[in-house]
Amino acid sequence: MSRRPQRLYAALACAALVLAAACSQSQNDNAHTTATTNVSPPAASPTPAAQSLSPVERPQKIKDQMAQRGEQDAAAPTLRIVEPREGATVNGATVNVRLSLSGDLKGYQPHKNPDGTGNHIHVILDNEPYEAYYELDQPFELRNVTEGTHTLRVFASRPWHESYKNEGSFQMVTFTVRGGGDASKPTTTAAGQTMANNNANANTSPGPGASPAGSPAREGKDYSKPTQAGAVDRAKPLLTYSRPKGDYKGADAEAIMIDFWLSNAKLEGDGGEYRVRYSVDGGAPQTLTKWEPIWLRGWTGGKHKVRLELVDRNGNVVENGGYNSTEREINVAP
Repeated sequence: MSRRPQRLYAALACAALVLAAACSQSQNDNAHTTATTNVSPPAASPTPAAQSLSPVERPQKIKDQMAQRGEQDAAAPTLRIVEPREGATVNGATVNVRLSLSGDLKGYQPHKNPDGTGNHIHVILDNEPYEAYYELDQPFELRNVTEGTHTLRVFASRPWHESYKNEGSFQMVTFTVRGGGDASKPTTTAAGQTMANNNANANTSPGPGASPAGSPAREGKDYSKPTQAGAVDRAKPLLTYSRPKGDYKGADAEAIMIDFWLSNAKLEGDGGEYRVRYSVDGGAPQTLTKWEPIWLRGWTGGKHKVRLELVDRNGNVVENGGYNSTEREINVAP
């Protein structure tokens, strides 16, 4: 064979080798690309829903209850604290609370219905969350009350915890306990509901609904701080925090009510010089200029802190025993 055909065969063989190598590389590249494309990126963490609260009108279910109650919501219940008396000294750790009810009741009467709701009285020891008093003919005891001076506040309330705001509905007394209870244990009612945490070293509290063994649920009340028992001047403006309190779920969480009691103070919208300021979770404060409840919608699930303050025209908190700036923790079911 001549050299010319040999060179031709060699060239063809070389070209075949180059083409095979190129095809192999292309197949490897394609395989690599396919493998990379099929790898799913890690799932992104869900972003918590932003909370945006807005006032809404009174919920329809409340309107329905009002219609069923007839004239009761136009009542003017008057309370009187029979025991303890103003300025009384109580010996021992148990304080008996007795109230009398009168006034233009229009059928209003505290009583617990089978479903657990009903007209009741809000009973507040010092500046702690209230307990509901349903049956005035039955005793209401405060047990393990610590030694020292204490303040008791009461006012009439509707089944959905909106307070009556007529003159005489709210009453307050200051009394002194000698030989009081164990400061390392809470003050409770006879039924076991916690009225105050007396342990100044406490820095935690059970979760919403938790309670000591054998005692009723505490409605999510926050007792992570020692009881606030400042010296209150009954002649000065006083804000009494009422709602919100406890746990909210289902329809009750759709719109949550803010409500309070005012003593010796008129808000600007009612012809006075004061305002009530509220904030949620440390957010931008909002101002109320009329003494009436407000419902807020837009709550997200979880724990929230609500602060109510009585302020003057310059936005300064009006001092009265530390009670005019009060914060409560509530729990909203997701």
